[in-house]
Amino acid sequence: MRAALCQAVLLLVLALVPAAIAWQRLPPEKFLRPTGDDGDTADQVTLAQVAAWQPAPLWIDARTAAEHASGHVPGSILLNEDTWEALLPGFIMAWTPGQRIVVYCSASCAASRRVAVRLRLAGASEVSVLKGGWEGWRSAHPEAAAR
Repeated sequence: MRAALCQAVLLLVLALVPAAIAWQRLPPEKFLRPTGDDGDTADQVTLAQVAAWQPAPLWIDARTAAEHASGHVPGSILLNEDTWEALLPGFIMAWTPGQRIVVYCSASCAASRRVAVRLRLAGASEVSVLKGGWEGWRSAHPEAAAR
């Protein structure tokens, strides 16, 4: 088990080097999926779509630590650009290769898209962005968001 974990971490680290180089040289827009007429990107998912997924996805909160502390999707992992390197090990421990990932931030922020791009560059293939962000999730789950 430990050897498999070490191997997974090594593979992810090896994937991060070219990803970091690409991230620095290419604009993030190069990695966004095309937008439709309504301005949505093809990688956006609704809460209804996510609710139908089995097994459940790994939720990634791309907001700040303070925003995460004030309320978040239960079980979500904090992973944002400001502290990417410090938070990445927590993501690696929580994620299983092939597992779907849903990234969210505030409804009006673009951080979830940028984090999704970085995760794709690092080798995660099933990465989606939550349409409506944290506000959309909170309005659909007021009882859980109050905790």
